[in-house]
Amino acid sequence: MKKESRVLILCTIFIAFPLVQSIFEGPKEVEEWFKELPIKKEKVTKLHFYFHDTTSGPAQTAHQIAESNISSTTVTQFGRTFMFDNPLTVKPDIRSTRIGKGQGFFGAASFEEPRFIMNLNFVFTNGRYNGSTLQFLGTNPIFHRVREMSIVGGTGVFRLARGIATAQTYFLNDTSSIVEYNLLVVHYY
Repeated sequence: MKKESRVLILCTIFIAFPLVQSIFEGPKEVEEWFKELPIKKEKVTKLHFYFHDTTSGPAQTAHQIAESNISSTTVTQFGRTFMFDNPLTVKPDIRSTRIGKGQGFFGAASFEEPRFIMNLNFVFTNGRYNGSTLQFLGTNPIFHRVREMSIVGGTGVFRLARGIATAQTYFLNDTSSIVEYNLLVVHYY
């Protein structure tokens, strides 16, 4: 690659960087945001999208990272843990518009029923919330028709977010699932 081409690419990146909505603000900008918090108003945002999880095959998005010495002897696979980087789309079809990624880990955390402990981060990479994130922490009883999880934080547009996410399995087989998410998020503007 010619030197001029590399310089042009680097200049383009540095010029475009500030144009992208960003959550990468420095300490001073974050401190200013906090100073204005008493005059900010709360807003409720509703979000709806689909989470695509694939545990095997060429399009695998979730990989096992650990298991306990008893995982294979329990009905619930207690202790088996996965790390994932799953697409989020506006429709159940994986080819529909991608709005971000669901990243985190889940592990089988119950002896009685299939129930995962989840650390889930929704990272928005497209559209109105590009550059913002939402964080979840809680349990997910995967065979319940509808599951409720807590939104415990966020960044960017969703800084200091809290709320509730409901999850409902749209599709499930031995190697993949599609989960429909509906979120009610309280945040500041």
